[in-house]
Amino acid sequence: MNQTKPDSPKKNRNTSEPVDDSLYAKHKKVYPREVHGLFAKLRTTGVLILLGLYYGLPWFRWGDRQAVLFDLPNRQFHIFGLTFWPQDFFYFAILLIIAGIALFFFTALAGRLWCGYACPQTVWTEVFLWIERKVEGTRSQQMKLDKAELSAQKLYKKTLKHTIWVLFSAFTGFTFVGYFTAVDVLWLKMIAFNLGPWESFWIIFYSLATYGNAGWLREQVCIYMCPYARFQSAMFDKDTLVISYDETRGEPRGSRKKNLDPRELGIGDCIDCSLCVQVCPTGIDIRDGMQYQCIGCAACIDVCNEVMDKMSYPKGLVCYTTEHEIQGGKTKLLRPRIVIYASLLSIIFVALVVAILNRVPLELDIIRDRNSLFREVRGGLVENVYTLRVVNMSNAKQRYHLRAEGLQDLQLINRKGDFEVGPGEVYSLNVQVRIDPIVLKRPSNEIFFNLESLSGEKITVKESARFLGPVVH
Repeated sequence: MNQTKPDSPKKNRNTSEPVDDSLYAKHKKVYPREVHGLFAKLRTTGVLILLGLYYGLPWFRWGDRQAVLFDLPNRQFHIFGLTFWPQDFFYFAILLIIAGIALFFFTALAGRLWCGYACPQTVWTEVFLWIERKVEGTRSQQMKLDKAELSAQKLYKKTLKHTIWVLFSAFTGFTFVGYFTAVDVLWLKMIAFNLGPWESFWIIFYSLATYGNAGWLREQVCIYMCPYARFQSAMFDKDTLVISYDETRGEPRGSRKKNLDPRELGIGDCIDCSLCVQVCPTGIDIRDGMQYQCIGCAACIDVCNEVMDKMSYPKGLVCYTTEHEIQGGKTKLLRPRIVIYASLLSIIFVALVVAILNRVPLELDIIRDRNSLFREVRGGLVENVYTLRVVNMSNAKQRYHLRAEGLQDLQLINRKGDFEVGPGEVYSLNVQVRIDPIVLKRPSNEIFFNLESLSGEKITVKESARFLGPVVH
């Protein structure tokens, strides 16, 4: 078998020039230019709000505890005044469904809003870029610094930048773990060098992930790693808002003086300044058409509008538009898929709110003794044995009263009487139920256990069980 050396370049059949046949292109660092404008302000506002929530919530108190705390060891998930338990993961599943439908809805309506304004990768990358600009300067200054020979000034700036990045990443990792270990306790543990192995692992892991993704990988996460970029087109239709370059108005491109009429020169409104490429965080040229690398940040719209203002041209050479508008039609915002998504989103969200508001913080599980179907006791009565598992999902100690019903003259033998269950405690109780077999109409009968709270808010839970016995004719 003939083998070709990997380092030997192929030659073009028509010329003697070698052809680069590499399957992988070397990564070129993207230096996004700072941009100002409406969408830049919206993006900055989104970053400040999201990061403010992320870093601020662990320090916010609700009563005598942290407002948002996922206490895994105690299996308690505190969200402001509500406490959820593993049994409540049903609500979490509904929340994931709402998030999925919301993603479909906003993507079908206005393209990649999530990527451009709310994705964690975008949010933290914006912060890292801001730090980089403050330390190393503008886009041209950063490029010049990277090309320069190593010097004391270059070493100082690079060291300062990465030091700030590392400290910010470490604070990000610390905050992440602060959602699972009370942040004030975590802080005391950290300054005393008394962190547990899992706390140490997740702080380091999340810090490295933040530093690596936002500081080094940046647009590569969006282009090569994020699956959303690959299947987003399945959510688009001809009326989805996308960022597009008006080729009819802009072509042919060409530089010109401000006081000259482009129509007399036979050129379009695009002056070919390439600023739309320089501000793009993924390094694409929006003038090449729709591309999956575009994250919908609208930086190209802001900078192009600035150029149009300076040239005294109408804005909108690069703008939000739809395929229908590009083809000369009219955009339809209210279309079937938008109505369906919005309706589903509203219905499920309202159902979730109603379910949480009507949630009963008490659970009763009944396990029937399977070692014997039934047994006869003194007085000719038939007895079934049950194990009751009571979960107090409130934040206070509760006292409960138990009774059985559903059949005539049903007797409940509860040797512990009324009992107390602490907040978040799981309490097991063994009881016997007895009845005269003459009452039984069939071998298997339905009975009910009624559990009532005697302290605080009056709460009652009623669960069914099976009572087995002989049929007396």
